Amino acid sequence: MLSTLWRRWQRRQEDAALRRRAIPDDLWKRTLVRYPFLRWRPEAEQLELRRLTSLFLDRKEFSAAGGLRLTDAIAVSIAAQAVLPVLKLGLERYDGFVGVVVHPDQVVAQRAVHDEDGLVHEFEETLAGEAVHGGPVMLSWRDVREAGRATSPGYNVVIHEFAHVLDMADGLSDGVPLLPAGLERAAWLAVWQPQFEAFERCVDAGEETTLDPYGASGVDEFFAVASESFFVNPHGLAAEHEPLYAMLGKLYRQDPRAWASPPRG
Repeated sequence: MLSTLWRRWQRRQEDAALRRRAIPDDLWKRTLVRYPFLRWRPEAEQLELRRLTSLFLDRKEFSAAGGLRLTDAIAVSIAAQAVLPVLKLGLERYDGFVGVVVHPDQVVAQRAVHDEDGLVHEFEETLAGEAVHGGPVMLSWRDVREAGRATSPGYNVVIHEFAHVLDMADGLSDGVPLLPAGLERAAWLAVWQPQFEAFERCVDAGEETTLDPYGASGVDEFFAVASESFFVNPHGLAAEHEPLYAMLGKLYRQDPRAWASPPRG
């Protein structure tokens, strides 16, 4: 009885959120046109994508920085891409943070690291996005827009940063997100570790790769970069890293390659 009442209450809450954050048809259509990888999927998944986008907008707090004017188009563009990785997993995977901060362009951050001798080294790092444990998630709007362009076939800063959110759900940024039942950590690492090491060798040798070479900087970045490609360039990822594509399919419970048009030539 209590579980039935809880489900009814939850449905009422969601229905109210969907009314509050209803996305106008013309805005949704423009979002799909701008980001073709959002419209690949079947109709049922399109409807679920739109529903989760509205719920994401209702649960998260968007803010603008650096003089950017935050519009509905910006918020919907980010939310629609952010929910792709959790389309089959549920928005609960994002319960660990609330804030999304959008800058007009990339941000220069001051960094400091300690070496083995205890010396502090300070440097500047240019960021297109950043996710920290507990949030907020920071994004460059210029880079968010880039994701829909044919000249950036495997690039998606939103999916990249939200893959980091999933990776850090257990408190560690180690390239191992919370895994579904039946998929053990040892089995995950048996695929990812050799794939990462092979990718490192390719990047070090200056070879051209489908994945962004930035993924060679650590297993956490490798996971985020591979997740980008899984959703926006699935044929490219599968061609170079079929074991990774298969493992990400088990994690995200999706198969974007089944819907995406194969690359020309």
